[in-house]
Amino acid sequence: MKPTHQCNQIDLKLENQEVIVAGWVQRRRDHGGLIFIDLRDSNDLVQVVFSPETAQDAHKLAHELRSEFVIAVQGKVSKRPEGTENPNLTTGEIEIMADELEIINRSETPPFVIEDSGPQVSEDTKLKYRYLDLRRPSMQRNLRVRHKATMAARNYLDKQGFFEIETPVLTKSTPEGARDFLVPSRFNPGKFFAMPQSPQLFKQLLMISGFGKYFQIVKCYRDEDLRADRQFEFTQIDIEMSFTDEEEIFALTEGLFADIFQKCLGITIPTPIKRMKYHEAMERFGSDKPDERFGMELINISDIVADCQFKVFSSIVAKDGQVKAIVAPKQADLSRKQIDILTDFVKDFGAKGLVSFKILEDEVDSPVRKYFSDEVLKNIIERTEAKVGDLILIVADKPKVVAESLGRLRLKLGNDLGLIDESQFKFSWIVDFPLFHYNEEEKRLDSEHHPFTGIHEKDMELLDIDPLKVRSRSYDLVLNGSELASGSIRIHKQDLQEKIFRILKINKEEAQQKFGFFLEALKFGAPPHGGIAPGLDRLVAIMCGIKSIRDVIAFPKTQSGTCPLTGAPSEVSEEQLKELGLSVEEVLE
Repeated sequence: MKPTHQCNQIDLKLENQEVIVAGWVQRRRDHGGLIFIDLRDSNDLVQVVFSPETAQDAHKLAHELRSEFVIAVQGKVSKRPEGTENPNLTTGEIEIMADELEIINRSETPPFVIEDSGPQVSEDTKLKYRYLDLRRPSMQRNLRVRHKATMAARNYLDKQGFFEIETPVLTKSTPEGARDFLVPSRFNPGKFFAMPQSPQLFKQLLMISGFGKYFQIVKCYRDEDLRADRQFEFTQIDIEMSFTDEEEIFALTEGLFADIFQKCLGITIPTPIKRMKYHEAMERFGSDKPDERFGMELINISDIVADCQFKVFSSIVAKDGQVKAIVAPKQADLSRKQIDILTDFVKDFGAKGLVSFKILEDEVDSPVRKYFSDEVLKNIIERTEAKVGDLILIVADKPKVVAESLGRLRLKLGNDLGLIDESQFKFSWIVDFPLFHYNEEEKRLDSEHHPFTGIHEKDMELLDIDPLKVRSRSYDLVLNGSELASGSIRIHKQDLQEKIFRILKINKEEAQQKFGFFLEALKFGAPPHGGIAPGLDRLVAIMCGIKSIRDVIAFPKTQSGTCPLTGAPSEVSEEQLKELGLSVEEVLE
Protein backbone atom coordinates (compact mmCIF):
# COMPACT_ATOMS: atom_id res chain seq x y z
CA MET A 1 0.00 0.00 0.00
CA LYS A 2 1.37 3.40 -0.94
CA PRO A 3 0.71 6.20 1.60
CA THR A 4 -1.79 8.87 0.55
CA HIS A 5 -1.00 11.15 3.50
CA GLN A 6 1.67 11.89 6.09
CA CYS A 7 0.49 11.66 9.68
CA ASN A 8 0.67 15.43 10.20
CA GLN A 9 -1.68 15.98 7.24
CA ILE A 10 -4.58 14.11 8.83
CA ASP A 11 -7.16 16.21 10.70
CA LEU A 12 -10.91 16.67 11.04
CA LYS A 13 -11.15 18.01 7.50
CA LEU A 14 -10.59 14.43 6.33
CA GLU A 15 -13.32 12.95 8.58
CA ASN A 16 -15.03 9.92 6.97
CA GLN A 17 -12.44 9.80 4.15
CA GLU A 18 -10.29 6.76 3.36
CA VAL A 19 -6.54 7.31 3.82
CA ILE A 20 -3.39 5.17 3.74
CA VAL A 21 -0.57 5.88 6.19
CA ALA A 22 2.73 4.07 6.68
CA GLY A 23 5.44 4.12 9.31
CA TRP A 24 6.62 2.45 12.51
CA VAL A 25 4.62 1.07 15.41
CA GLN A 26 5.35 3.28 18.40
CA ARG A 27 3.27 1.16 20.80
CA ARG A 28 0.35 -1.30 20.83
CA ARG A 29 -2.48 -1.45 23.38
CA ASP A 30 -5.16 -4.16 23.64
CA HIS A 31 -8.45 -2.89 25.10
CA GLY A 32 -10.79 -5.83 25.13
CA GLY A 33 -11.85 -6.41 21.56
CA LEU A 34 -10.20 -3.25 20.23
CA ILE A 35 -6.50 -2.94 19.44
CA PHE A 36 -4.96 0.54 19.41
CA ILE A 37 -1.58 1.35 17.91
CA ASP A 38 0.31 4.62 17.69
CA LEU A 39 1.78 4.81 14.20
CA ARG A 40 4.78 7.11 13.74
CA ASP A 41 6.18 8.47 10.51
CA SER A 42 8.90 11.08 9.98
CA ASN A 43 6.46 13.92 10.67
CA ASP A 44 4.05 12.94 13.44
CA LEU A 45 2.08 10.29 15.30
CA VAL A 46 -1.47 9.08 14.66
CA GLN A 47 -3.71 6.63 16.51
CA VAL A 48 -5.03 3.63 14.54
CA VAL A 49 -7.91 1.46 15.81
CA PHE A 50 -8.45 -2.19 14.79
CA SER A 51 -11.96 -3.52 15.44
CA PRO A 52 -12.96 -7.18 14.99
CA GLU A 53 -16.39 -6.01 13.88
CA THR A 54 -15.33 -3.87 10.93
CA ALA A 55 -11.99 -5.39 9.85
CA GLN A 56 -11.61 -8.95 11.08
CA ASP A 57 -8.52 -9.85 9.03
CA ALA A 58 -6.70 -6.63 9.92
CA HIS A 59 -7.68 -7.06 13.58
CA LYS A 60 -6.29 -10.59 13.63
CA LEU A 61 -3.00 -9.49 12.03
CA ALA A 62 -2.72 -6.56 14.47
CA HIS A 63 -2.15 -9.05 17.31
CA GLU A 64 1.28 -9.70 15.80
CA LEU A 65 2.38 -6.07 15.88
CA ARG A 66 5.30 -5.06 18.10
CA SER A 67 7.30 -1.87 18.59
CA GLU A 68 9.17 -0.67 15.49
CA PHE A 69 7.40 -2.99 13.03
CA VAL A 70 7.09 -1.18 9.69
CA ILE A 71 3.46 -1.21 8.56
CA ALA A 72 0.97 0.37 6.19
CA VAL A 73 -2.66 0.93 7.20
CA GLN A 74 -5.74 1.82 5.18
CA GLY A 75 -8.76 3.15 6.99
CA LYS A 76 -11.36 5.85 7.52
CA VAL A 77 -10.58 9.04 9.45
CA SER A 78 -12.89 9.36 12.46
CA LYS A 79 -13.38 11.94 15.20
CA ARG A 80 -12.30 10.53 18.54
CA PRO A 81 -15.10 9.89 21.08
CA GLU A 82 -15.62 12.83 23.45
CA GLY A 83 -13.23 12.67 26.38
CA THR A 84 -10.62 10.56 24.60
CA GLU A 85 -8.90 13.40 22.71
CA ASN A 86 -5.14 13.82 23.23
CA PRO A 87 -4.20 17.53 23.42
CA ASN A 88 -0.50 16.60 23.36
CA LEU A 89 -0.75 15.42 19.75
CA THR A 90 -1.44 17.53 16.68
CA THR A 91 -3.55 14.57 15.52
CA GLY A 92 -5.14 14.19 18.94
CA GLU A 93 -8.70 14.92 17.76
CA ILE A 94 -8.85 12.07 15.25
CA GLU A 95 -8.10 8.38 14.81
CA ILE A 96 -8.04 6.01 11.84
CA MET A 97 -10.47 3.08 11.88
CA ALA A 98 -8.41 0.44 10.07
CA ASP A 99 -9.79 -1.55 7.12
CA GLU A 100 -6.54 -3.14 6.00
CA LEU A 101 -3.11 -3.78 7.52
CA GLU A 102 0.14 -4.70 5.77
CA ILE A 103 3.21 -5.71 7.79
CA ILE A 104 6.00 -4.45 5.54
CA ASN A 105 8.88 -5.46 7.80
CA ARG A 106 9.28 -6.88 11.28
CA SER A 107 11.70 -5.63 13.93
CA GLU A 108 13.59 -7.19 16.78
CA THR A 109 13.01 -5.58 20.17
CA PRO A 110 15.11 -2.38 20.04
CA PRO A 111 17.85 -1.88 22.69
CA PHE A 112 15.99 1.16 24.04
CA VAL A 113 12.53 2.70 23.82
CA ILE A 114 12.15 5.01 20.80
CA GLU A 115 10.55 7.79 22.80
CA ASP A 116 11.77 11.11 24.20
CA SER A 117 10.17 10.34 27.55
CA GLY A 118 11.60 6.83 27.79
CA PRO A 119 14.23 5.62 30.30
CA GLN A 120 17.64 7.32 30.17
CA VAL A 121 20.11 5.59 27.84
CA SER A 122 23.89 6.05 27.77
CA GLU A 123 25.25 8.16 24.93
CA ASP A 124 27.46 5.31 23.71
CA THR A 125 24.40 3.07 23.34
CA LYS A 126 22.43 5.74 21.53
CA LEU A 127 25.31 6.42 19.15
CA LYS A 128 25.93 2.71 18.54
CA TYR A 129 22.32 2.47 17.38
CA ARG A 130 22.14 6.00 16.02
CA TYR A 131 19.75 4.98 13.24
CA LEU A 132 17.27 4.06 16.00
CA ASP A 133 18.03 7.14 18.10
CA LEU A 134 17.32 9.31 15.05
CA ARG A 135 13.76 7.96 14.97
CA ARG A 136 12.97 9.81 18.21
CA PRO A 137 10.72 12.86 17.67
CA SER A 138 13.21 15.26 19.27
CA MET A 139 16.02 14.13 16.98
CA GLN A 140 13.74 14.36 13.95
CA ARG A 141 12.84 17.90 15.05
CA ASN A 142 16.49 18.90 15.55
CA LEU A 143 17.52 17.76 12.08
CA ARG A 144 14.44 19.37 10.57
CA VAL A 145 15.44 22.69 12.16
CA ARG A 146 18.97 22.18 10.81
CA HIS A 147 17.58 21.60 7.31
CA LYS A 148 15.40 24.72 7.51
CA ALA A 149 18.30 26.82 8.78
CA THR A 150 20.57 25.57 5.99
CA MET A 151 17.96 26.26 3.32
CA ALA A 152 17.18 29.68 4.77
CA ALA A 153 20.89 30.58 4.68
CA ARG A 154 21.29 29.39 1.09
CA ASN A 155 18.21 31.23 -0.14
CA TYR A 156 19.06 34.44 1.72
CA LEU A 157 22.63 34.57 0.43
CA ASP A 158 21.52 33.69 -3.09
CA LYS A 159 19.11 36.65 -3.03
CA GLN A 160 21.98 38.88 -1.86
CA GLY A 161 23.96 37.95 -4.98
CA PHE A 162 26.39 35.42 -3.48
CA PHE A 163 27.85 32.45 -5.37
CA GLU A 164 28.18 29.08 -3.64
CA ILE A 165 31.62 27.77 -4.58
CA GLU A 166 33.18 24.57 -3.25
CA THR A 167 36.76 24.60 -2.01
CA PRO A 168 39.12 21.59 -1.68
CA VAL A 169 38.83 19.04 1.13
CA LEU A 170 42.33 17.69 0.42
CA THR A 171 44.71 20.62 0.73
CA LYS A 172 48.03 21.82 2.15
CA SER A 173 48.76 21.73 5.87
CA THR A 174 48.71 25.33 7.12
CA PRO A 175 47.94 24.93 10.86
CA GLU A 176 45.71 27.68 12.26
CA GLY A 177 46.03 26.83 15.96
CA ALA A 178 44.49 23.36 16.20
CA ARG A 179 46.06 20.20 14.81
CA ASP A 180 45.37 19.23 11.21
CA PHE A 181 43.92 15.90 10.16
CA LEU A 182 46.53 14.52 7.77
CA VAL A 183 45.92 12.25 4.76
CA PRO A 184 48.93 10.39 3.28
CA SER A 185 49.43 10.65 -0.47
CA ARG A 186 49.89 7.34 -2.29
CA PHE A 187 51.26 9.10 -5.40
CA ASN A 188 53.72 11.16 -3.36
CA PRO A 189 55.17 8.88 -0.66
CA GLY A 190 56.13 10.70 2.53
CA LYS A 191 53.89 13.67 1.73
CA PHE A 192 50.49 14.48 3.14
CA PHE A 193 47.32 16.34 2.38
CA ALA A 194 45.49 18.08 5.24
CA MET A 195 41.76 18.32 5.84
CA PRO A 196 40.90 22.05 5.99
CA GLN A 197 40.36 23.67 9.40
CA SER A 198 38.50 26.31 7.38
CA PRO A 199 38.47 27.46 3.75
CA GLN A 200 40.25 30.66 4.86
CA LEU A 201 42.95 30.96 2.21
CA PHE A 202 40.82 29.58 -0.61
CA LYS A 203 38.01 32.05 0.00
CA GLN A 204 40.58 34.88 0.03
CA LEU A 205 41.95 33.53 -3.24
CA LEU A 206 38.41 33.63 -4.65
CA MET A 207 38.30 37.34 -3.83
CA ILE A 208 41.56 37.78 -5.74
CA SER A 209 39.95 35.74 -8.54
CA GLY A 210 37.22 38.35 -8.93
CA PHE A 211 34.30 36.52 -7.31
CA GLY A 212 33.14 39.39 -5.12
CA LYS A 213 30.56 37.46 -3.12
CA TYR A 214 31.26 33.87 -2.06
CA PHE A 215 29.57 31.50 0.36
CA GLN A 216 29.67 27.80 1.16
CA ILE A 217 27.95 25.48 3.62
CA VAL A 218 31.22 23.76 4.36
CA LYS A 219 32.64 20.94 6.46
CA CYS A 220 35.76 21.82 8.45
CA TYR A 221 38.11 19.55 10.40
CA ARG A 222 40.14 20.12 13.55
CA ASP A 223 42.00 17.48 15.54
CA GLU A 224 41.28 18.93 18.98
CA ASP A 225 39.84 17.78 22.29
CA LEU A 226 36.09 17.28 22.03
CA ARG A 227 33.39 18.68 24.30
CA ALA A 228 29.72 19.59 24.12
CA ASP A 229 30.26 22.32 21.51
CA ARG A 230 33.15 20.78 19.55
CA GLN A 231 33.47 17.94 17.06
CA PHE A 232 36.35 16.78 14.86
CA GLU A 233 34.23 17.71 11.84
CA PHE A 234 31.86 20.63 11.97
CA THR A 235 29.85 22.77 9.57
CA GLN A 236 29.99 26.51 9.02
CA ILE A 237 28.22 29.00 6.79
CA ASP A 238 31.32 30.47 5.18
CA ILE A 239 31.00 33.98 3.70
CA GLU A 240 33.48 36.36 2.02
CA MET A 241 33.02 39.70 0.22
CA SER A 242 35.25 42.09 -1.73
CA PHE A 243 35.30 45.88 -1.36
CA THR A 244 33.49 45.66 1.95
CA ASP A 245 33.78 46.86 5.53
CA GLU A 246 32.56 45.87 8.98
CA GLU A 247 29.25 47.70 8.70
CA GLU A 248 28.26 45.89 5.50
CA ILE A 249 29.20 42.51 6.97
CA PHE A 250 27.29 43.25 10.19
CA ALA A 251 24.18 44.22 8.25
CA LEU A 252 24.41 41.13 6.02
CA THR A 253 24.91 38.78 8.97
CA GLU A 254 22.11 40.34 11.01
CA GLY A 255 19.77 39.97 8.05
CA LEU A 256 20.85 36.33 7.68
CA PHE A 257 20.11 35.46 11.30
CA ALA A 258 16.86 37.41 11.34
CA ASP A 259 15.75 35.40 8.31
CA ILE A 260 16.82 32.05 9.82
CA PHE A 261 15.09 32.66 13.17
CA GLN A 262 11.91 33.89 11.49
CA LYS A 263 11.69 30.97 9.06
CA CYS A 264 12.69 28.25 11.53
CA LEU A 265 11.19 29.42 14.83
CA GLY A 266 8.86 32.28 13.95
CA ILE A 267 10.94 34.55 16.19
CA THR A 268 11.83 38.15 15.32
CA ILE A 269 15.45 39.07 16.10
CA PRO A 270 15.77 42.81 16.89
CA THR A 271 18.32 44.51 14.66
CA PRO A 272 20.73 46.18 14.57
CA ILE A 273 22.50 44.00 17.13
CA LYS A 274 24.37 45.98 19.76
CA ARG A 275 28.18 46.14 19.77
CA MET A 276 30.50 45.69 22.71
CA LYS A 277 34.25 46.26 22.69
CA TYR A 278 36.47 43.34 23.67
CA HIS A 279 37.91 45.29 26.61
CA GLU A 280 34.42 46.01 27.98
CA ALA A 281 33.35 42.37 27.62
CA MET A 282 36.40 41.18 29.55
CA GLU A 283 35.94 43.82 32.24
CA ARG A 284 32.23 43.17 32.80
CA PHE A 285 31.94 39.43 32.14
CA GLY A 286 35.46 37.99 32.21
CA SER A 287 34.83 36.56 28.75
CA ASP A 288 34.88 37.62 25.10
CA LYS A 289 31.65 35.64 24.65
CA PRO A 290 29.46 37.06 27.41
CA ASP A 291 26.14 35.53 28.38
CA GLU A 292 23.94 38.58 28.91
CA ARG A 293 20.76 36.73 29.87
CA PHE A 294 21.51 37.44 33.54
CA GLY A 295 23.40 39.97 35.65
CA MET A 296 26.04 39.16 38.27
CA GLU A 297 28.68 41.14 36.37
CA LEU A 298 32.30 41.40 37.49
CA ILE A 299 32.94 44.56 39.52
CA ASN A 300 36.42 46.03 39.94
CA ILE A 301 37.15 46.96 43.56
CA SER A 302 40.94 47.26 43.18
CA ASP A 303 40.96 50.97 44.10
CA ILE A 304 38.90 50.34 47.24
CA VAL A 305 41.22 47.64 48.63
CA ALA A 306 44.53 49.05 47.38
CA ASP A 307 45.51 50.24 50.87
CA CYS A 308 43.51 47.84 53.02
CA GLN A 309 45.11 45.75 55.77
CA PHE A 310 44.43 42.49 53.92
CA LYS A 311 47.84 42.11 52.32
CA VAL A 312 46.68 39.51 49.79
CA PHE A 313 44.59 42.22 48.13
CA SER A 314 46.85 45.25 48.61
CA SER A 315 49.99 43.46 47.40
CA ILE A 316 48.28 42.20 44.25
CA VAL A 317 47.03 45.70 43.41
CA ALA A 318 50.56 47.04 43.99
CA LYS A 319 51.85 44.57 41.39
CA ASP A 320 49.33 45.75 38.75
CA GLY A 321 46.96 42.90 39.52
CA GLN A 322 43.20 43.16 39.92
CA VAL A 323 40.66 42.53 42.64
CA LYS A 324 37.14 41.89 41.35
CA ALA A 325 33.87 40.75 42.85
CA ILE A 326 30.57 39.21 41.85
CA VAL A 327 27.40 39.18 43.95
CA ALA A 328 25.48 35.90 44.29
CA PRO A 329 21.92 37.00 45.13
CA LYS A 330 20.32 35.56 48.28
CA GLN A 331 23.19 33.13 48.88
CA ALA A 332 24.40 34.39 52.27
CA ASP A 333 23.23 31.13 53.84
CA LEU A 334 25.78 29.02 51.95
CA SER A 335 27.78 26.78 54.30
CA ARG A 336 31.53 26.86 54.66
CA LYS A 337 31.70 23.54 52.79
CA GLN A 338 29.67 24.93 49.88
CA ILE A 339 31.96 27.96 49.63
CA ASP A 340 34.99 25.64 49.73
CA ILE A 341 33.55 23.84 46.68
CA LEU A 342 33.32 27.20 44.87
CA THR A 343 36.91 27.96 45.93
CA ASP A 344 38.14 24.69 44.45
CA PHE A 345 36.21 25.54 41.28
CA VAL A 346 38.03 28.87 40.71
CA LYS A 347 41.37 27.24 41.51
CA ASP A 348 40.87 25.04 38.41
CA PHE A 349 41.14 28.25 36.36
CA GLY A 350 44.30 29.59 38.00
CA ALA A 351 42.93 31.54 40.98
CA LYS A 352 44.78 31.03 44.27
CA GLY A 353 41.66 31.44 46.37
CA LEU A 354 38.19 32.93 46.80
CA VAL A 355 37.24 35.48 49.46
CA SER A 356 33.61 35.63 50.60
CA PHE A 357 31.51 38.18 52.47
CA LYS A 358 28.02 37.30 53.68
CA ILE A 359 25.80 40.38 53.94
CA LEU A 360 23.61 39.71 56.97
CA GLU A 361 20.96 41.87 58.66
CA ASP A 362 23.26 43.44 61.25
CA GLU A 363 26.77 42.34 60.25
CA VAL A 364 29.13 41.24 57.50
CA ASP A 365 30.39 37.71 58.03
CA SER A 366 33.70 36.61 56.51
CA PRO A 367 36.77 34.56 57.51
CA VAL A 368 38.86 37.69 56.78
CA ARG A 369 36.47 40.26 58.28
CA LYS A 370 39.04 41.53 60.81
CA TYR A 371 41.33 42.82 58.05
CA PHE A 372 38.73 45.23 56.64
CA SER A 373 37.65 48.48 58.20
CA ASP A 374 33.99 49.42 58.30
CA GLU A 375 34.72 52.14 55.76
CA VAL A 376 36.30 49.73 53.25
CA LEU A 377 33.44 47.24 53.68
CA LYS A 378 30.88 50.00 53.24
CA ASN A 379 32.56 51.05 49.96
CA ILE A 380 32.69 47.45 48.69
CA ILE A 381 28.98 46.96 49.45
CA GLU A 382 28.07 50.25 47.76
CA ARG A 383 30.21 49.49 44.68
CA THR A 384 28.76 46.00 44.28
CA GLU A 385 25.21 47.06 45.26
CA ALA A 386 25.00 43.96 47.47
CA LYS A 387 21.86 43.63 49.58
CA VAL A 388 21.05 41.85 52.83
CA GLY A 389 21.08 38.12 52.19
CA ASP A 390 23.59 38.35 49.30
CA LEU A 391 27.03 36.76 49.07
CA ILE A 392 30.00 38.72 47.70
CA LEU A 393 32.70 36.54 46.11
CA ILE A 394 36.11 38.04 45.33
CA VAL A 395 39.15 36.93 43.34
CA ALA A 396 42.50 38.76 43.33
CA ASP A 397 45.23 37.93 40.82
CA LYS A 398 46.60 38.86 37.40
CA PRO A 399 43.83 40.37 35.21
CA LYS A 400 43.76 37.30 32.94
CA VAL A 401 43.34 34.90 35.88
CA VAL A 402 40.67 37.09 37.51
CA ALA A 403 38.70 37.27 34.28
CA GLU A 404 38.89 33.53 33.58
CA SER A 405 38.15 32.27 37.10
CA LEU A 406 35.50 34.80 38.11
CA GLY A 407 33.88 34.72 34.67
CA ARG A 408 33.58 30.93 34.89
CA LEU A 409 32.21 31.16 38.43
CA ARG A 410 29.61 33.65 37.24
CA LEU A 411 28.39 31.19 34.59
CA LYS A 412 28.34 28.29 37.06
CA LEU A 413 26.28 30.24 39.59
CA GLY A 414 24.00 31.59 36.87
CA ASN A 415 23.18 27.99 35.92
CA ASP A 416 23.10 26.56 39.45
CA LEU A 417 20.85 29.33 40.80
CA GLY A 418 18.44 29.26 37.85
CA LEU A 419 19.16 32.88 36.91
CA ILE A 420 19.23 32.24 33.14
CA ASP A 421 16.07 32.73 31.10
CA GLU A 422 16.40 29.87 28.61
CA SER A 423 13.69 31.33 26.38
CA GLN A 424 15.81 34.38 25.56
CA PHE A 425 18.12 34.87 22.57
CA LYS A 426 20.69 37.56 23.47
CA PHE A 427 22.96 38.58 20.58
CA SER A 428 25.92 40.94 20.68
CA TRP A 429 28.83 41.84 18.43
CA ILE A 430 32.24 41.80 20.13
CA VAL A 431 34.62 44.18 18.35
CA ASP A 432 38.10 45.71 18.70
CA PHE A 433 39.88 42.48 19.63
CA PRO A 434 43.63 42.72 20.16
CA LEU A 435 45.58 41.54 17.10
CA PHE A 436 47.99 39.49 19.22
CA HIS A 437 48.21 37.80 22.60
CA TYR A 438 51.37 36.73 24.42
CA ASN A 439 52.08 33.00 24.51
CA GLU A 440 53.55 32.45 28.00
CA GLU A 441 54.75 28.92 27.25
CA GLU A 442 56.61 29.72 24.04
CA LYS A 443 57.50 33.33 24.99
CA ARG A 444 56.26 34.85 21.76
CA LEU A 445 53.26 36.57 20.21
CA ASP A 446 50.37 34.58 18.73
CA SER A 447 47.48 35.80 16.60
CA GLU A 448 44.30 36.35 18.61
CA HIS A 449 42.27 35.04 15.63
CA HIS A 450 44.50 34.17 12.65
CA PRO A 451 47.47 35.81 10.90
CA PHE A 452 45.38 37.08 7.95
CA THR A 453 43.36 39.49 10.13
CA GLY A 454 43.38 43.16 9.20
CA ILE A 455 44.51 46.00 11.45
CA HIS A 456 42.90 49.26 12.55
CA GLU A 457 44.48 51.95 10.40
CA LYS A 458 45.15 54.17 13.46
CA ASP A 459 47.15 51.38 15.10
CA MET A 460 49.56 50.69 12.24
CA GLU A 461 52.43 52.58 13.86
CA LEU A 462 52.04 50.49 17.04
CA LEU A 463 53.08 47.34 15.15
CA ASP A 464 56.74 48.28 15.64
CA ILE A 465 56.35 50.01 19.02
CA ASP A 466 53.87 47.99 21.08
CA PRO A 467 52.20 45.20 19.07
CA LEU A 468 50.10 43.99 22.03
CA LYS A 469 48.16 47.28 21.87
CA VAL A 470 47.28 46.86 18.18
CA ARG A 471 43.55 46.37 17.57
CA SER A 472 42.45 43.99 14.87
CA ARG A 473 39.55 44.44 12.47
CA SER A 474 38.03 41.20 13.70
CA TYR A 475 34.60 40.66 15.19
CA ASP A 476 32.63 37.85 16.83
CA LEU A 477 28.88 37.41 16.96
CA VAL A 478 27.93 36.02 20.37
CA LEU A 479 24.61 34.37 21.25
CA ASN A 480 23.73 33.37 24.81
CA GLY A 481 27.37 33.05 25.83
CA SER A 482 28.49 31.09 22.76
CA GLU A 483 30.65 32.34 19.92
CA LEU A 484 28.30 31.88 16.99
CA ALA A 485 30.34 33.50 14.23
CA SER A 486 33.81 34.91 13.82
CA GLY A 487 35.21 37.03 11.05
CA SER A 488 37.42 39.93 10.07
CA ILE A 489 38.49 42.34 7.41
CA ARG A 490 41.56 40.66 5.89
CA ILE A 491 45.06 41.80 5.03
CA HIS A 492 45.18 42.31 1.27
CA LYS A 493 48.73 43.69 0.83
CA GLN A 494 51.72 41.40 0.56
CA ASP A 495 54.17 43.57 2.50
CA LEU A 496 51.87 43.86 5.51
CA GLN A 497 51.14 40.13 5.46
CA GLU A 498 54.86 39.35 5.44
CA LYS A 499 55.39 41.79 8.31
CA ILE A 500 52.75 40.03 10.42
CA PHE A 501 54.49 36.71 9.75
CA ARG A 502 57.78 38.23 10.97
CA ILE A 503 56.17 39.51 14.19
CA LEU A 504 54.75 36.01 14.76
CA LYS A 505 58.28 34.60 14.39
CA ILE A 506 57.38 32.85 11.14
CA ASN A 507 60.62 33.22 9.22
CA LYS A 508 60.80 33.82 5.50
CA GLU A 509 61.51 30.18 4.66
CA GLU A 510 58.66 28.89 6.81
CA ALA A 511 56.26 31.51 5.45
CA GLN A 512 57.21 30.54 1.91
CA GLN A 513 56.86 26.82 2.65
CA LYS A 514 53.42 27.18 4.29
CA PHE A 515 51.90 30.20 2.57
CA GLY A 516 54.04 30.87 -0.50
CA PHE A 517 51.14 30.27 -2.92
CA PHE A 518 49.03 32.84 -1.05
CA LEU A 519 51.78 35.47 -0.79
CA GLU A 520 52.33 35.07 -4.53
CA ALA A 521 48.62 35.70 -5.18
CA LEU A 522 48.70 38.92 -3.13
CA LYS A 523 51.07 40.40 -5.74
CA PHE A 524 48.37 40.45 -8.39
CA GLY A 525 45.91 43.13 -7.37
CA ALA A 526 44.17 41.66 -4.33
CA PRO A 527 41.07 43.74 -3.49
CA PRO A 528 40.14 44.74 0.06
CA HIS A 529 37.95 41.96 1.43
CA GLY A 530 36.48 40.44 4.56
CA GLY A 531 34.07 37.84 5.76
CA ILE A 532 32.52 35.83 8.51
CA ALA A 533 31.75 32.17 9.25
CA PRO A 534 28.75 31.34 11.47
CA GLY A 535 28.86 27.86 12.99
CA LEU A 536 25.81 25.91 11.85
CA ASP A 537 26.04 23.19 14.54
CA ARG A 538 26.14 25.65 17.44
CA LEU A 539 23.42 27.78 15.90
CA VAL A 540 20.99 24.88 15.55
CA ALA A 541 21.80 23.58 19.06
CA ILE A 542 20.96 26.96 20.59
CA MET A 543 17.81 27.28 18.49
CA CYS A 544 16.68 23.82 19.67
CA GLY A 545 17.52 24.63 23.30
CA ILE A 546 20.06 21.82 23.77
CA LYS A 547 23.57 21.86 25.23
CA SER A 548 25.43 19.45 22.96
CA ILE A 549 25.97 19.86 19.23
CA ARG A 550 26.06 16.05 19.02
CA ASP A 551 22.25 16.19 19.19
CA VAL A 552 22.00 18.24 15.99
CA ILE A 553 24.48 16.18 13.95
CA ALA A 554 23.17 13.00 12.35
CA PHE A 555 26.25 10.85 13.00
CA PRO A 556 28.60 12.56 15.49
CA LYS A 557 31.66 11.28 17.34
CA THR A 558 31.69 10.62 21.08
CA GLN A 559 33.66 12.84 23.46
CA SER A 560 36.53 10.35 23.15
CA GLY A 561 36.56 10.86 19.38
CA THR A 562 35.13 7.50 18.34
CA CYS A 563 32.08 6.35 16.37
CA PRO A 564 30.34 3.48 18.23
CA LEU A 565 28.13 2.87 15.18
CA THR A 566 30.89 2.09 12.67
CA GLY A 567 33.78 1.37 15.02
CA ALA A 568 35.87 4.23 13.60
CA PRO A 569 38.72 4.90 13.93
CA SER A 570 39.89 1.39 13.13
CA GLU A 571 43.02 -0.46 12.12
CA VAL A 572 43.81 -0.92 8.43
CA SER A 573 45.53 -3.76 6.65
CA GLU A 574 49.28 -4.08 6.20
CA GLU A 575 48.69 -3.95 2.45
CA GLN A 576 47.01 -0.53 2.72
CA LEU A 577 49.85 0.79 4.86
CA LYS A 578 52.45 -0.58 2.45
CA GLU A 579 50.77 1.20 -0.49
CA LEU A 580 51.12 4.47 1.41
CA GLY A 581 54.68 3.82 2.54
CA LEU A 582 53.60 3.84 6.18
CA SER A 583 54.19 1.62 9.19
CA VAL A 584 52.59 1.69 12.62
CA GLU A 585 54.66 1.69 15.79
CA GLU A 586 53.27 0.76 19.19
CA VAL A 587 53.01 3.83 21.41
CA LEU A 588 53.90 3.15 25.04
CA GLU A 589 51.93 5.23 27.51
